[in-house]
Amino acid sequence: MKKKAVVILSGGLDSSTLAYYLANEGYDLICVSFNYGQRHIKELASAKYIADSLNSPHHVIDLSFMREFLQNSSLVNQDLNNPKEEYARENMLITVVPNRNTMMLSLAWTIACANEASLVAFGPHKGDNYVYADCREEYFEAMNDSLRLGTIDSRLEELTLSAPFIQMTKIDIVNIGNKLKVPFEKTWSCYDGQDLHCGTCGTCRQRKEAFTAANVNDLTVYKE
Repeated sequence: MKKKAVVILSGGLDSSTLAYYLANEGYDLICVSFNYGQRHIKELASAKYIADSLNSPHHVIDLSFMREFLQNSSLVNQDLNNPKEEYARENMLITVVPNRNTMMLSLAWTIACANEASLVAFGPHKGDNYVYADCREEYFEAMNDSLRLGTIDSRLEELTLSAPFIQMTKIDIVNIGNKLKVPFEKTWSCYDGQDLHCGTCGTCRQRKEAFTAANVNDLTVYKE
């Protein structure tokens, strides 16, 4: 019997590549996305596309009631401007959603326990860890220990948290995804969540730079 993996699938480049990577490793996937009130909700449509392309079930968990508590983040509050500068710590801190990965991982872990999965996977990479506290290796290790300790009697023995890209760069992820034929043009990165990628926000800049550095053709349509 094939092993199961619960994948936190945002619809972005990293998590979409992660889903293709795990499918290539032979896992049956359960793809889980979250609506926490983010303004770039368009990414959920991208997540569905990626899950469908892998013939995997896709579940959207509604946490939109959290919107009122997350107004200090430009990812949620429409009145705050998303940074249009380089993807750097001082520019990107306004995009932080406190405890976001912990909320998501806890629920994904519960789903994994209920479905006898052996893996819960999410896609932080090396470029995230100096901006987002819940993308750091020490967080990942502590969270894995906590989740496993809290479910000793209600999970598969081997169930573990996986973050295979946590020591990789965005360039590495683009290279992996290119080899796996990830439909990058169907993924969504832009924090603004309009009809097209803006091309100027921090995450659009990081996306474009990664394709250029990896020498991979970027089929994304950018507004600028």
